[in-house]
Amino acid sequence: MRIAYVSMDPGIAVFGTKGAAIHVQSMVRAFLDLGAEVTLFSPRIEGDAPLPVRTVCVPLDGGDRATALLAANETLAGLLAGQGPFDLIYERHALYAHGAMDHAAAQAIPSILEINAPLIEEQARHRSLTHPDMALASAWRSLSQAGTVVAVSTAVAAYARDHGAQRVEVIANAIPAGRPALPHVPGIFTVGFLGSLRPWHDIGVLLDAMAILQRRMPARLLIIGDGPDRDRLAPRLAAVGAEVTGMVPHADLARHLARLDVGVAPYSAAQPFYFSPLKLYDYMGAALPIVASRVGDLEAVLQGGRLGLLCDPDDAPALADALERLAGDAPLRDALGQAARAHVMAHHTWDRVARRVLALAGLAVAA
Repeated sequence: MRIAYVSMDPGIAVFGTKGAAIHVQSMVRAFLDLGAEVTLFSPRIEGDAPLPVRTVCVPLDGGDRATALLAANETLAGLLAGQGPFDLIYERHALYAHGAMDHAAAQAIPSILEINAPLIEEQARHRSLTHPDMALASAWRSLSQAGTVVAVSTAVAAYARDHGAQRVEVIANAIPAGRPALPHVPGIFTVGFLGSLRPWHDIGVLLDAMAILQRRMPARLLIIGDGPDRDRLAPRLAAVGAEVTGMVPHADLARHLARLDVGVAPYSAAQPFYFSPLKLYDYMGAALPIVASRVGDLEAVLQGGRLGLLCDPDDAPALADALERLAGDAPLRDALGQAARAHVMAHHTWDRVARRVLALAGLAVAA
């Protein structure tokens, strides 16, 4: 079975350490483990490939980003034709990208379009959306032609349908099937946040909650990651004595998670929530108790509190109370962590995702 994996977002270095890059690598690895031959198409193929895949760099010509990406659609279609034939074209949805789904439709090749966020709305809110009419037309063209659109959450599925998708399946994110849960490293009660320091992560409320918690008991905050808000938050991070690791290799993630007593996933109600947070599944795989904001699909993911504690968003005292409760109840921490790990390993691994994707495309794999 030959699969073309397409990632046309120039912000994603496919062999990098960002969450999106890890997502790409995880799906490619899962396809490989199922016996597929994968060719990876992207404008950002740099560094040593950690996977045995063929790579094809899709050049972006000069000019503004939108114009270059729109022009690359024709280039990509030619590269797919030259590298084929393929049994499946699998694409991570990107702004201004429709060449892969165009080619699949024209050649009657099974296609899956993975969509992780309402990209047009997200770009307009957090960055700058140039040529919005072209972005909308391209998204509609891609989503409407895809054989199946795989959305990571119900909110993203609704966005996909509103932008032309005909057949949509919701498949949440996952972790590797072989992910270990390393023994906990003892020490002062440690609250952990895994991810990027960006506006949609409510780090401000987390820092307020830590300040409240530290007035009640010894506690520390470990942030596994980095991001553009780090400088802005630096005084408040320093005030609670937070350690910020910076970006860490994914292979080292389990070691860092073993330092935590609890993992947090704070989000504000002031911003639309549409994520399937990788951090949540990473915490679950590490057998960590979780405290998450009650937003979007998170209450369903944590089964109403069976797999982790939930608190109202934008409520630092409630978050501090939940953390204090876990700090004082080791049996509860262990019970939540073990239940979460058992659930994620049974239902949310990348091999299961890949098998489901291939089934949606009508492709059979060995049991």
